[in-house]
Amino acid sequence: MAKTLLLIDGNSLAFRAFYAMHSQLDRMKNQDGLHTNALVAFNNFLDTLVDPMQPDYCLVAWDAGKTTFRTEKLDSYKGSRQSTPPELVEQFPYLRQLVEFHGIKSYELPGYEADDIIGTLAKLGAQADLAVTIVTGDRDLLQLVDENITVLVTKKGVTELETFDPAAVIEKYDGLTAEQIVDMKALTGDTADNYPGVTKIGPVTAIKLLKEWDTLENLYENIEALKKSKMKENLINDRQQAFMSQDLARIRTNIELPIGIDDINYRDADYEGIIPFYQMLNFKQQLAKLHAAGYGKNVNNMQPKQADIKMQAITEANLTEVAALTGEVSFYLETTSPNYHVSEMVGFAIGNDKQGYFVGRSVDWLLTPAIRDLLTSSTIKKNVYNAKATIVLLNRLGITLQNIATDIILAAYLLDTNTNVDDISELAQQFDYYDIESDESVYGKGAKFAIPTDDEILFKHLVNKVHAINQLTPKVMAKLVDHEQMPLYEKIELPLTYVLAQMEIAGIMVDTEQLKAQGSKLIERLSELEQAIYQKAGEEFNIQSPKQLGEILFEKMKLPIIKKTKTGYSTAVDVLEQLAPEAPIVEDILQYRQVAKIQQTYIEGLLKVVHSTDSKIHTRYMQTLTQTGRLSSVDPNLQNIPIRLEEGRKIRKAFVPSHVDWQIFGADYSQIELRVLAHITGDEHLQAAFKEDDDIHAATARRIFGLSKDEEVDGNMRRKAKAVNFGIVYGISDFGLSQSIGVSRAEAKTMIETYFEQYPGVNAWLKSVVAEAKLNGYVETLSKRRRYLPEINAKSFNLRSFAERTAMNTPIQGSAADIIKLAMINMQSALKDQGLQAQMLLQVHDELIFEAPTSEIPILEELVPKIMDSAVSLDVPLKVESHYGPTWFDAK
Repeated sequence: MAKTLLLIDGNSLAFRAFYAMHSQLDRMKNQDGLHTNALVAFNNFLDTLVDPMQPDYCLVAWDAGKTTFRTEKLDSYKGSRQSTPPELVEQFPYLRQLVEFHGIKSYELPGYEADDIIGTLAKLGAQADLAVTIVTGDRDLLQLVDENITVLVTKKGVTELETFDPAAVIEKYDGLTAEQIVDMKALTGDTADNYPGVTKIGPVTAIKLLKEWDTLENLYENIEALKKSKMKENLINDRQQAFMSQDLARIRTNIELPIGIDDINYRDADYEGIIPFYQMLNFKQQLAKLHAAGYGKNVNNMQPKQADIKMQAITEANLTEVAALTGEVSFYLETTSPNYHVSEMVGFAIGNDKQGYFVGRSVDWLLTPAIRDLLTSSTIKKNVYNAKATIVLLNRLGITLQNIATDIILAAYLLDTNTNVDDISELAQQFDYYDIESDESVYGKGAKFAIPTDDEILFKHLVNKVHAINQLTPKVMAKLVDHEQMPLYEKIELPLTYVLAQMEIAGIMVDTEQLKAQGSKLIERLSELEQAIYQKAGEEFNIQSPKQLGEILFEKMKLPIIKKTKTGYSTAVDVLEQLAPEAPIVEDILQYRQVAKIQQTYIEGLLKVVHSTDSKIHTRYMQTLTQTGRLSSVDPNLQNIPIRLEEGRKIRKAFVPSHVDWQIFGADYSQIELRVLAHITGDEHLQAAFKEDDDIHAATARRIFGLSKDEEVDGNMRRKAKAVNFGIVYGISDFGLSQSIGVSRAEAKTMIETYFEQYPGVNAWLKSVVAEAKLNGYVETLSKRRRYLPEINAKSFNLRSFAERTAMNTPIQGSAADIIKLAMINMQSALKDQGLQAQMLLQVHDELIFEAPTSEIPILEELVPKIMDSAVSLDVPLKVESHYGPTWFDAK
């Protein structure tokens, strides 16, 4: 077989790599702030396509600069191109290093483009009977295709390629050969490279001319044979620029190169040498792959592969050994899906390094006294991954898990709120531990997901997971100490895990007949709205089709076009809200959408997740999801039931107590975020308003509108002041405020400036917290919950501004979240201490929902506000309002 030469268009693929992962740009940085999205994608290209190819010779060609022989011929050559994004520019030096580590030579030549280096080497290779392959994102290189040269052009990203041999070129260009591509470009010009071609000649015409006349030269030699037409006139007038364009388009294949084929031997990737480079780039997945392959045993910070872990499958014979585990153990329970309320348990592992690990597929082993006693022991510490899931799963077996010491995912989340992973292997990589495969590599994903039937494969994976928990525990706990976050972990987050587990286990009762009845009414309402819309439109159409709706509104009814998308007219909510005053049909459409969402998402959606065994909904509270520390409800989301529409509010009528003669009881904090703001900023005017129990929005209205304490604040003033109060902590702009309350930007600007004059402590704190964020790279809540802000010093105004607004808001919203978490912990203890039957069921941000016997309601009315008020000590009082009724709807 012929030897192979692989030539890679470096700049072209670098741009493709950059934009292939552009959506990840903000997230993909190393510890020094270097963007790595192009590096990751380019590395994937080298790993998946180049390394397996094992060419005999290989080179990546780069452009040496903007000045080449072509710019000397035409000053404006490539002049219309936008400047290279700085986030890509900073990656170029490392891209060259990456190429070298993969055993490939990088090369550039002043005065020439990468295409010319590739063209020259390709022809040299073909002459030496090498099988030449070129990889590029630029179709200009198709002119080089011949029997010995194949060009691969990127279709999507940098790993999906389209292959061009001579036949494929002819098919692509409707009969043109590779040699004719230069002449086609001469006629059409190239907007990307900014050379002109012939006026009003496009690809179709160019191909037709060249199929008839073969070459540009022959076309012009026979120009008089063409019929009189505007095209002929343009060809004659633009002859000079056609030949100039031909010269610019032609890739040089005979330039003098200081290197030859023998200088570009492929050397194989230096997998040992590349490891420190990957570590510098923070390439966790690549490091994990190398470690799994046995590389990196002697490199700093790259752990050697662990010796064989002592592992035993559980049998009757070794249960005594399991029972003998002492001190501290790690435990992992595997399920078929993240929703542990309904997923199946498929296996578990338990143990420690000293005494070994024990693994079983049947969860019946957990019910044996040896293991049950271990899990329920109050003296043996347990380290787990996702404590809440583990508690709930074991509860399904009648086992109460006790003495959890470490939940590594919870601890890792506190260290960096960007940590939100469903796979131990991903978490392990963040702490430089690589001796574990991902779930996807063992189980597959999507339709291919399947738990291995082979015990050896499953057991090894489960033991690797539990061993990883054991290895990561001291690392994450040590970092919590460094961050001064142990009190946050030990006093708030870990105790809250138990509270949330009990709430999820309890669930909330749903009257399904009530939901179905509401659903029937909503269907009737949708039918009414549908007929009203059809009548106003003058025809029937699919209201939920943006295309058909756009045609009705903007073509038939001639409403003003506000925004267009790639697929047609925009019918987004913001567009329809602007159009509503123009035509009554739009208001009907908005109502139709809202009612349809309530029917589909909340009526039908909730009915699907009511458990058949207890007629309850068991939501899951995500404790490690949000960056502010707020809890998030999923499967289903019970924090987001709409309350603005009457149809949405009525859904809460279906949530009822689980016993006869019980009530739903609710209590919520009043303006907790503004009270936290008053405390944190120390602003005397803001604090005074809360200490005097003033209406804070009326108090702010008096200050920003210059009213005395005796003057009445009307509803419009209060509404505007409320928008300012809440907008300030989100870094609202004068434009944002003007849009929110319907005033001019000038008036909004004046209101914000007056607010800061009246509340100078708030103004000073907002400035200081942004300054601290710029210095530290993060902000903290009152409980030292930390949020990193990598964009706080970004060059981009939009990115930097967003980070600054986040810096202002996070300490406020996050501290409020911490307060209600403490209240939940204290409340659960109080209910137990007082021997009450009442149960805490839900948390909806600033509100707690309980169910209780009617006889206990008077006790809760006194107890709950007292516990919630005293969750923390602030410089201003906390205020709690309570309510109750036979349903959640009636309780509010």
